[in-house]
Amino acid sequence: MSNTAKINEYILSNKQRFLDELINLLKIPSISADSKYNKETYQTAEEVKKRLVEAGADNVEICETKGHPVVYGEKIIDVNLPTVLIYGHYDVQPPDPLDLWTSPPFEPVIKKTENHPEGAIFARGACDDKGQMYMHVKAFEVMMKTNTLSCNVKFMIEGEEEIGSENLETYIKENKEKLKADVIVISDTGIIANDIPSITVGLRGLSYMEVEVTGPNRDLHSGLYGGAVGNPINILCEMIAKLKDDKNKITIPGFYDKVEIISQEERAEMAKAPFSLEAYKKSIGLTDIDGEEGYTTNERNSIRPTLDVNGIWGGYTGEGAKTVLPSKAYAKISMRLVPHQDSDEISDLFTEYFKSIAPSSVSVKVTPHHGGTPYVTPIDFSGYLAAKNAMEATFGKAPIPVRSGGSIPIVALFEQVLGLKSVLMGFGLDSDAIHSPNEHYGVFNYFKGIETIPLFFEQFAKLQK
Repeated sequence: MSNTAKINEYILSNKQRFLDELINLLKIPSISADSKYNKETYQTAEEVKKRLVEAGADNVEICETKGHPVVYGEKIIDVNLPTVLIYGHYDVQPPDPLDLWTSPPFEPVIKKTENHPEGAIFARGACDDKGQMYMHVKAFEVMMKTNTLSCNVKFMIEGEEEIGSENLETYIKENKEKLKADVIVISDTGIIANDIPSITVGLRGLSYMEVEVTGPNRDLHSGLYGGAVGNPINILCEMIAKLKDDKNKITIPGFYDKVEIISQEERAEMAKAPFSLEAYKKSIGLTDIDGEEGYTTNERNSIRPTLDVNGIWGGYTGEGAKTVLPSKAYAKISMRLVPHQDSDEISDLFTEYFKSIAPSSVSVKVTPHHGGTPYVTPIDFSGYLAAKNAMEATFGKAPIPVRSGGSIPIVALFEQVLGLKSVLMGFGLDSDAIHSPNEHYGVFNYFKGIETIPLFFEQFAKLQK
C-alpha cells in the first residue's frame, strides 16, 4: 500500500474522532484580549499540549511568557533530515456582538451552507485558527501512526496572535536554537474556493492606532453650551473625514512614499484569479463597492494600503435621550500596509498629521497599538513548491498564488530573527466569517488540510535533497 493510501485510510477510519476533538477544543473560550478568560486560555494551551503528546510529539511543554503561554513540541526522527516548524495560535477573537450569532459561539454546531454543502463547524475560532492549527496536530498523528513522517517537525502554538503576538518576539529570540528549522508552515490563511486552491504569497502589514479627542473638562448640557463649545465627537468625525480625499486616497503626508508599485504584468496575472463582483457584493449584502480610484476590488484589498475606522465612541449611548455635549470622543483606526512601508514610521506619520488637523478647541492624544510588517513569499523556493505540489495532488489542480489583504505580523519577524521563510498554506474561505459573528470552517476544508499536510512533508523532503 502506498503512503498516500495508508494516510487516507487512517484519516477515514478516524474521521469522527478528529472532528469530535476539534469541537471539544472550540468549546473553550480562549479569548486572549479579555482577562476574564485567562483561565480558559491557559486551559486551551494545556489541551493542545495533551493532544501533541498523544499524537507522538516529544519534549512537549507549556512555555510561560509575560502573557499567554506558547505550546512547544517536536519530533526529531533524523538530524540529517530537513525540519519543518509549524506555527499556529490557539487564542480567538472576542465573539461580540453575541446577538448576531445564529448559535452560541462556544457551542459548536455543524450546519450546511452554500459554500460548504458537506457542512461547516460554526464556532468562534473554527477557522481562525483552532481548526487550521489542529489540522497540523492531526496530520502529525497520521504521519506518526502510518510511519510516513518524512521530515523532522517542531510545533510553536501561541496564545496571543489576536492581540498582536505581544510576547512571541521575546520567546523566539530567547529560543533561536530550539526553533532551528528549514521552513515555517502556517495555516492561518485561505483558498479561493473549495474547487480553486490557492496559496497566499503576500500579507499586508498593520499599524493600529487609538485616538482620544478632549474638549471641555466635563460633559456639558448641550442646550446651555451647544454652539459655543467645540463638540469632541463632531470634531473627531471631521478629523477622520480629512484622512481620505474624494478619490479614497489617504491624505497623510508621506504615507505612500515607500509603497511597492506592482507592474502591469503582475496585476494582469493577479486578475486571472476567478472573481465575481456581483457574487462578492451579494455575499456581504452590498449594492455597490467603494475604494481607491484606479484599482480593482481584489487589488484594493491586497496590493494597496488602507485606512479604516474600527470603532468610534463617546458621549451618551444608552437607552433614551440625554442632551449631553461630551468631554471626550474616541476612535480606533487601523492601517493595512504593503511591502516597503514600515509600521513604526507610518504610526509616526499618522500621529503627526492627526494632531496637526485638530482645531485649537480640543486636545488630541494618539496611542499606537500593535503593528506588523508586510510580507511576500517567493514562489521559487522549495517550501512554496512543496506546498504547490501537495495541493495539486489533493485538489487535482495547481493552486493559484494570491496576495492577501490580511496581516500576520509575526511572519516578517520569523524571517528577521530565525532567518526562515514561511509557507502560508491555509484552507479557509473568505466567506467563513472570521472575526465576525457566525464564524465557521468547512468539514471538507478541515480534512483536506489533514490530507494535504503529509504530502507537503513528503515533497519538502524530496526538494531538500
